[in-house]
Parts: sequence; C-alpha cells; structure tokens
Amino acid sequence: MLEYLRIRNLALIDDMELEFEAGMNVLTGETGAGKSFILKALGFLLGDKLSSDMVRSCAKRASVEAVFHFSERDLHLRRELASESGRSRIYVNDELHSQDYLRDLRPKLVVFTSQHAQQKLMQASFQADLLERDMHCEELTERREFLLAALHDHAAKRNALLERQSSLAEKRELMEMQQEEIDKIAPEEGEEERLEILRTNVRAIEHLRKNYDHALALLHGDGQQHGILDQLNRLEKILSTISSEDACFETDKESIATLRQQIQYLDSRLRHPAFIKDIDENDDMDRVEERLFALANLKRKLHRTLPEILSLRKEIAENLSFLDLCALNVRQMEKEEKALKNELTDIVTNIKPLRRNAAVKTAKALENELRQLGFSEAVRVIPDFVPYEIWPGVIDERGRILWAPNPGQPEQALDKIASGGELSRFLLALTSIQKDNESATFLFDEVDAGVGGLTLNKLAEKLSDLASKRQIILITHWPQLAVRARKHFQIIKVIRDCSTSTLCTPLNNSERLAELARMAGGGTQGEALAMELKNTYL
Repeated sequence: MLEYLRIRNLALIDDMELEFEAGMNVLTGETGAGKSFILKALGFLLGDKLSSDMVRSCAKRASVEAVFHFSERDLHLRRELASESGRSRIYVNDELHSQDYLRDLRPKLVVFTSQHAQQKLMQASFQADLLERDMHCEELTERREFLLAALHDHAAKRNALLERQSSLAEKRELMEMQQEEIDKIAPEEGEEERLEILRTNVRAIEHLRKNYDHALALLHGDGQQHGILDQLNRLEKILSTISSEDACFETDKESIATLRQQIQYLDSRLRHPAFIKDIDENDDMDRVEERLFALANLKRKLHRTLPEILSLRKEIAENLSFLDLCALNVRQMEKEEKALKNELTDIVTNIKPLRRNAAVKTAKALENELRQLGFSEAVRVIPDFVPYEIWPGVIDERGRILWAPNPGQPEQALDKIASGGELSRFLLALTSIQKDNESATFLFDEVDAGVGGLTLNKLAEKLSDLASKRQIILITHWPQLAVRARKHFQIIKVIRDCSTSTLCTPLNNSERLAELARMAGGGTQGEALAMELKNTYL
C-alpha cells in the first residue's frame, strides 16, 4: 500500500506531499490542473523516464519519494533527476539501486490502469498473454522458449556452415594447387633464418681461412721464395758460426733462436685454430644455396613471407578437412534439429489444451465482472485461437479476444467494436480478476472515460467493492465516483509572482462538498446533486 508521496521541483510542482489511506483515494480538479502528472511522477519513481527539462528552472534537481507498506515492512523509495546531466539516482531505503531492481519491484507495488492501458488492451500480444495467464505450466512454456531459441541457434550455425562450405568450395582448386606448391618445397618453421645464418657463418670462415693460409705461406714460402721460418733457421746458423768467433753476437743468436721458436708456435696455432669451427660435413653449401633459392621462389609465387606460407598451409589443411567433413556435420546438425523440432511439437501439443482451458476460465471471469459493470447478462467474451507457425512444420496458436457485449450481436474483435466507455469497464473487469501482487495499489487514470448514466453507478459500485480489498488511487471527473473515496484530494493550478504551480490539497467535509458541487456542474443543480451524494455516501 502506498502511504506517502512527495514530489519536489518537478514540472509545475514545487513541493507537494500526499498521505494516502487504505481503500479509495481520489484526485479531482479541472482539466489541465496536473492530476495525471502526479501519477506520471509516481511512474518516474518506479522506473519510467523523464527528461531533464522537467526539472523546474529554479532548481538543480527534482526528486520524487514514496513510502510503501510492503511485505509487513515500510519501503522508502527516492529518485532524483539532475537538471544539467539528465541523470537520475534511485534509492531504496537510502541504498543506491539500479533501474532493473525497480522494474522487478514495480509490479509488486502498483498496477497502472489508464487510457494508455486501454490501448495496450487492444494489442494482439497483450490479449495473447492475457489468455495464457492461468495456464500454470511454466515448465512447459519455458521449455518451449528454450527449444525455439535452440532451433534458431542451430539454424544460424547450419546456415553459417553452408555459407562457409559454398565459399570454400569455390576456392578448393586454388587451395589444392597452393597446397601442392607448399608440400613440394615442404618449408619448416625457422628454416630460412637457420640457412641464412649458416651461409653467413660459412662465408666468414672461408674469408678467415684465406688469411690463415696467406700467413702460413709467408712462414713457409710459396715454392719460389723461402719462408720466414726457413730464413730464420739459416740466420740462426750463420749467427752461431759468427758467435763462435765473436762472442758479442751470442746474445743476438739467442734472440733469433727465441724468435724462431715463437714463429714455430705461431705456425702451430695457424695450422690448428681453436676458435674457427670447420663446416659440418653434412652442410653442403651447394645444397644450402639450392634450398634458399627454392624458398625464395616459393615466396615469390605465393606473394607471402615464409611464416605466412606456413600459416597458409595450416589454414588450407583446416579448410580442406572442413570441406571433407562438412556434409557429415550438416547431416548431424539436421538430425539434432529434427530431434528439437519433434520435442517442440510435443510441447506445443501439450500446451494447446491448457491454453484453451485457461482462456475459457479467464473469459468466464471477465463476463461475470462485466455483468456487474452494467453489461447485459448475455455479454460474451470468446477466446479465439489463430494458428501460426512458430517453426517450419510446427503450428502453435495465438489467442485473441472476441466479444459480443449485446444480445444477438455477433462476436467481433475487441479492438473493432469497443467504445471508450466499454474499454474502460473492460479494463476494470480485467483488473478485478488479476490475482498477482494482491498487495499492489491500483492507479486508475480516468477509467470512467466515456461512461455515464446508470452504467456510471455500476462502475462506482465495482470500484467501491474493489477498494474494500485493495488500495485505489483514482483520477475522475465524476462526483458519483469521487464521493465514495475515503480521502479526497483537490488538484489546482495557481499563479504566484508570475510563476505557475500545481497544488494538491486534502479536503475536509465542507471543502469536499464544494468540490463535488463543482464537479456536478456548479450552481443550484450542482449543489443539490452534491448534497444528495453526501447524504447517501458520506
């Protein structure tokens, strides 16, 4: 039950507080005074959108807050709307929450019934859902939706598979040719880099070996000239002879002998270098060059680098394997789809009688309520079921409402023959049979539109009966309805200091009598009707 509502800085409302009671609460006032906007503000609090220009020009933000008595406790809701950014924040018991949380909570708190709801009533999807409400087969309907989603998913995957198959089939000849070219060369990962490094190293070693050979030729001679070692041997012998006659050359002889020994050590090192590795016998440089040429030629033919060619080889292998297995995969998917389709057919077959039985019960309940709202005892509400294909070969039914409000009148679609007043009463009848969220507050915005005379009294009685079980907030222009409220609010529009504001005032008995007289047309006749209503209901 809604106990308290406060609206601040929203449109024409400066600061408005309303305290509601159980049973029927009525909002009345002249057309354009802002009655419906109060319900609109309540809708904003419960998740509807409002633009930032709805914030009063003198304020930085607007806010709507309410207190509901819900599930044996008080629930405090507040929503603020910033004028600059247009963003809003939602608080539930002073804790920040998301709009999704409010959307889930909303149907447990209020049920909006307005002229907009009348338009919704005429929508085929709404009528279909209405006739299915009391099927009580949630598992079946959930399974039906799951199977439909699975079939759509399978179909999408199968179509993608067939589309890929068609695309690759056109390229198969090219892929096989490319695969043959690649397999002929059979490149390996990193092979080109290894061969390039090997070739570079071999060339460097060959260059060094030429220098080593040249150094050895200088030491040993080239066949035409004596080498350094031979010359040193001869020089050492001559100095040995000289030193035997002249002792001052003994030191020179020893120096030459030491130099000769050093040159011999150098000769040994040049013959067996420790830091140059010989080429592996398996590293045939002609083969290396041929291999590098073959790899370069393959890159030129395919216009790709070697890593790209290796990736292409893998891709081609996967695509050709896919093409070879595609027919098998398609057959498997078709088999799975057939199983899903058969199960869906069984589910739909089981749902149909449950839907029809539920629709008949709903129709009978609506007929009973409509009779209490001034319709003929012969009024009929007829569920009609139109077959439609939910999946190729699977036929389900979609319910719609036909009705015949008058005796002898053939049934027709609700949206074809119902007047505004009839729709108002039909909506009230529908509201009366709703079983969900029995603690929710009913919000009626001019549900009496198009209704008058004796039918208005029937409508008033029905609303009074409903108000004995549920809290109602009713916007009306009829005194016959307003007089039955436990609490009556008057909505007026005032201009102060060149600024327009909407005010809401709870009325005492004398003020209420004056408002009823105004609603009845004013003057002596209006006052008389107001007094008669007061004496009857107040």
